[in-house]
Amino acid sequence: MAGMDIKIVIADPSRIADVALLLEEYFTAQEVVKRDSIEDIARSLNAPGDSSWLAEVDGVAAGYVALRQLDVAGIPAATALECKRLYVRPEYRGQGIAGSLLDAMELHAKKIGVNWIYLDSKDDLRSALRIYEERGYLVCDRYNDNPQATVFMRKHIV
Repeated sequence: MAGMDIKIVIADPSRIADVALLLEEYFTAQEVVKRDSIEDIARSLNAPGDSSWLAEVDGVAAGYVALRQLDVAGIPAATALECKRLYVRPEYRGQGIAGSLLDAMELHAKKIGVNWIYLDSKDDLRSALRIYEERGYLVCDRYNDNPQATVFMRKHIV
């Protein structure tokens, strides 16, 4: 895959088909039970406080990540957001795409003055957890009631 043209772009409502396709692959691969409906996806792509990014490789949607409002008691909404649905299609892994998606997300969070990014995951997703740890995400207490999540992390954005 040398010489690939990789671009990270904002996932706006015009890209809902690409986002929905990637999320369906993500849900299947991760065995996610509670899945976002097309209405949920559209709502998130239009929500003022949410942001999403697509990775394109030679014009093909290859990865996705979202940064969403965090509605948790005890965590001020203006200071923290949640990383959701980081996914890179298997055929594009190992090219730094996940890191590029996280770079775009973290830069955006910093620009808007967010102090913390939270995320939840599963302990069997070793590759994802390794990426998060390498980027400075630290294990924290459970902050939501997601029954599928077994690992909770956060990163201070400076």
